[in-house]
Amino acid sequence: MKYRELAGTDLNVSEIGFGVWSVSTNWWGEIPEEDGISLMRHALDLGVNFFDTGDAYGAGYGEEILGKAFDGVRDDIIIGTKFGYDLEAPREAGTHKERPQKWDPEFVKKACESSLRRLGTDRIDFYQLHNPRLTALESDDTFAALEDLRDDGKVRFVGAAIGPDIGWTEEGLYAIKHRRAPAQIIYNVLEQDPAVAFINEAETEGVGLLSRVPHASGLLDGKYNRETKFDANDHRSFRKQQWLDKSMTKVEQLDFLYDDKSGTMAQTSIKFVLSPQIIASVLVTATEKSQLEEFCGAVDMPDLPVDDLERLTTLYADNFGVGEKDRIKSSVAEGGFVAVK
Repeated sequence: MKYRELAGTDLNVSEIGFGVWSVSTNWWGEIPEEDGISLMRHALDLGVNFFDTGDAYGAGYGEEILGKAFDGVRDDIIIGTKFGYDLEAPREAGTHKERPQKWDPEFVKKACESSLRRLGTDRIDFYQLHNPRLTALESDDTFAALEDLRDDGKVRFVGAAIGPDIGWTEEGLYAIKHRRAPAQIIYNVLEQDPAVAFINEAETEGVGLLSRVPHASGLLDGKYNRETKFDANDHRSFRKQQWLDKSMTKVEQLDFLYDDKSGTMAQTSIKFVLSPQIIASVLVTATEKSQLEEFCGAVDMPDLPVDDLERLTTLYADNFGVGEKDRIKSSVAEGGFVAVK
């Protein structure tokens, strides 16, 4: 494993991070608790030290399972978690719609205490506003509460997990420039906007980034085709077949990026995300040990050729020839994944 410092912090995180949401919700298939714990422990054996969860994942379960997995070895890992959603507010049955959000100081401090209890720890290394609207990022009261938590030693560093379907671009740029908050963003071969703007701003400001969805919700891990069907609870089943067809048309134009390379499609996709040095860690979505081992192997690949990256830039600018770029929207904002409709 290789490691990078998250700029603006002293957190030295593994280039491959573990997205706990994959083992703590049923949005990527049902994962028994013992299997999830085993997978996270295997990740640590592979050198992964950054584990990212959120209080909204499984209404607290994502933090509980992480705490169970690393009971007794807390100092060996770096924990990122998120807050902002009111877990006591009901979610519409059978949907992945957002719960209401709260950002007042009392709620922020209560949410932190609850996360600490579920995680079984005395501090959170990286505490992130979860899909915040601009008003939350502008709230001095919210950030004063976070500063109090830092002063108390309960939070080490504050960041923002920037999500789709809420404006997104303005929020990300504000978090980086005005709050100097390391940001978790969505960035992959097929989804580069508005991430490129965040990367440029982060490099200018010296503020670190984390990236999620490196495989575009599975499109870039080499397993899916136009006939792929998803389980009813899988968040991708909420999308239209048109999304899959159009996406596969794009993927089919990327052979040059993956053929004759030293790694698999999944590994090359991760290496693309790691190309900007300001991105410290890529949060992968893994549900099997073999898959996790494959993803971790990406760090040993050579850098992607400049010619290939330039060709990709041209293809992306033309939206791979499939017409105007789709409006980015998400029906699963708490999980932070993009749905293109």
